[in-house]
Parts: sequence; C-alpha cells; structure tokens
Amino acid sequence: MMKKPRTLVAVSHGTADPVGQARITALARVVEQRATPEVEVLLTHVDVQTPQVGQVLAGLPADRSAVVVPVLLSGGYHVKVDLREAAQGIPVAPALGPDELLVDLLARRAMAAGFVRGHHQVVLGAAGSTDAGAVADCRAVAYRLAERLGTPVAEAYLSAAQPRVAAAVENLCARDPRRPVLVLSYLLAPGYFQSLLVSEATAAGAGTITLPLLGQAGPVPRELVDLVLRRFRDTVERCSTPGTTARRPIASPC
Repeated sequence: MMKKPRTLVAVSHGTADPVGQARITALARVVEQRATPEVEVLLTHVDVQTPQVGQVLAGLPADRSAVVVPVLLSGGYHVKVDLREAAQGIPVAPALGPDELLVDLLARRAMAAGFVRGHHQVVLGAAGSTDAGAVADCRAVAYRLAERLGTPVAEAYLSAAQPRVAAAVENLCARDPRRPVLVLSYLLAPGYFQSLLVSEATAAGAGTITLPLLGQAGPVPRELVDLVLRRFRDTVERCSTPGTTARRPIASPC
C-alpha cells in the first residue's frame, strides 16, 4: 500500500509556444486550487520544456508520496514508455482520454462554433500516434461525440496515423459540397499542431476550425480540471485500497 499521496505531478507534452505554455500552466494552477490543501501540484514536461518529469521525480523527498498524472489526451508512447521509465515505481494515472468529460467539452465547443445537426459535417482533428492504442482512444472519443451530436464524426490526424486531416476534410467537401465542414480541435493547447491543424484544414476547404481544448485565454475549462483531479483520485484510491482496480490500467504499478 502506498503512503498518503501529497504531490500530483502533472506531466504535459511541452511546447515552445508561449501561449500554449501559459495555458498549461493555468490548468495546473487551477487544479492545485481545486485540490485539497494537503496536495501540491508540480507541473513537469516529457519533451520540449523544463523541468522534465524525471528530474522532478528524482528530486522529490523520500518521505513524500506522489502520483504522476499525464496531461495528455491519449495513452501513447509517452505514457506507456517515457513516463513508466521516469516514474521508477511511482504510480502513473491513465491519460486524460477517452472520457465523457472530453466529449462534453468537445460538444460544447461544437455548439459555440455554430454547429447545426444535419447542416454541418464534422471532423475531429488529433495529433496522431504510431501507437494503435492511442489511435483507438481518439476513435472512441469521435464515436462518443458522434452519438452526442447526432451526426457522424470523422477522426483524422496530423501525423503518424491515417486518415490525415486534409484528406478527411477534402473527402467530406467532395461528398457533399453544400454542407460546410466543422473541424473540432482535439489538441490540448496552442502550439505547432494547432497551427498545422488550421493550415491543413483551411487549405482543404474546412469552414470552421475550433481552438484547442484549453483555448487561448480566459477561464480554464472545468472539464479539464475535473478530469485531471479524477485521474489523480482514482489512482490514489486504486493504490490505497487492497483488491480494487482502476477503471483503466495505469502505466506503472502502485
């Protein structure tokens, strides 16, 4: 049984984009405000930015327990390999997706963008991964979102996986030119992939492309805060209660 956790180690991918950095920092700040007073939140990164997660975990006091929470939308290589190696036995929560809270947020973004059922065609634009499980996670979110919106949602990717965003948008435009294509960004924060999403989707004929889930400014979406805290608390419960299992496997043992 693990000791009572005191540190939530939030791990983002990392970005060179200053707006993206600010939005991830804002998320971590609100998570800490919402957590119990006994829990501190440390923001770390798996790539691009510092501090790197391995350095932070190695520097934790020996008597201070922790849980690593990937602030990543899918459970690809970073969660399954990089974080497992860096954690050195510290519990690692599942990635944020798939989850109904993300579907809630995406559906809200669709409505804010003017989505009309029967009028718009919809593409869910994700970063992509060589990991089949991560692609399946994105596909699950697209399926759940389609049920919520009452219209098909085509998942598409910007790298590593197929179909590509440009191809998906072009296909829908060709299939029914009278119906505009709405591209919902399934990216966390502004940065390289959001810029690529906008350029590819626009060139392919998309009518509207939404902002990443954290937006560019303003309040942090409550769904993301709730989801980070849920991943933390579920992992704490799993590691504290003999005979219980998490709803999805974690990347390293308790």
